[in-house]
Amino acid sequence: MTIRILFATRSAGKQREIRELAAGLPYEFVFPDDAGIFEQPEEENLENAETFEGNARRKAEFFARRSGLPTVAEDSGLEVLALGGAPGVRSKRFAGATHDVDTANNTELLRRLHGAAPLRRKARYRCVMVWIEHAGAAPRAFEGATDGVILEAPVGTGGFGYDPLFFSDEVGKTFAEAEPAEKHAVSHRGRAFQQFTAWLAGHPVGAGVR
Repeated sequence: MTIRILFATRSAGKQREIRELAAGLPYEFVFPDDAGIFEQPEEENLENAETFEGNARRKAEFFARRSGLPTVAEDSGLEVLALGGAPGVRSKRFAGATHDVDTANNTELLRRLHGAAPLRRKARYRCVMVWIEHAGAAPRAFEGATDGVILEAPVGTGGFGYDPLFFSDEVGKTFAEAEPAEKHAVSHRGRAFQQFTAWLAGHPVGAGVR
C-alpha cells in the first residue's frame, strides 16, 4: 500500500520540485492544503530558529501534530561568502518584502554584492530536511548542499528564489537556465531529498500510518 507522507511546505516552487523528485517513488507526498490543513497565523513564527535544521524541525513538529501524518519539512537558503554566510536562514525574508518576494530578494542581493570581486561572490545553497514519523517521535535530519557563484545580473527564467543569480559549479549554468532533471541531480534540495528517501526505504513507516 502506498504510504501517505505530508511534505510541510506551502511554497509553490518547492511543491513543484518535490512532485518532480518523488515521481516513481512508492510514497504519496501531499501538501498542507491537500490534507485540509489551512494556513494559520502561528505559522508565521515557525521559522524563527537560528539554523536550517531548527526551522525545519519546528515546521515538522507543528504539521505532524496538526495532520496526524508522518511528516517531513525542510528549510533552505543561500549562503554567500562576501556576506559572511548571509542571507542564510533569512533567505526568504532577506529584503523584507511581502509582494514579489523573489525579485525583491534578488535585487537586494545584487545591491549588497555591488563591486564584489568574483572570488567573494562564491556561494552555496543549503537544505536541511527533518522527518518525524508521528507527533512526539524523535526527528531525523538530512542535509544537502551545492556550490556556485552569484552573477552580476539574472540569467534564465526557470526555477525560483535566487536561481537566476546562482551559477552552479556542477551544471555550468544558472539553476534558472537548467532543466529540472539537471538541477535536481545536484541541487541542495535534490540531495537532501535523495538522502531522506534512501533512508526511508530501509526504515518502513509503521503500519499504523499506512
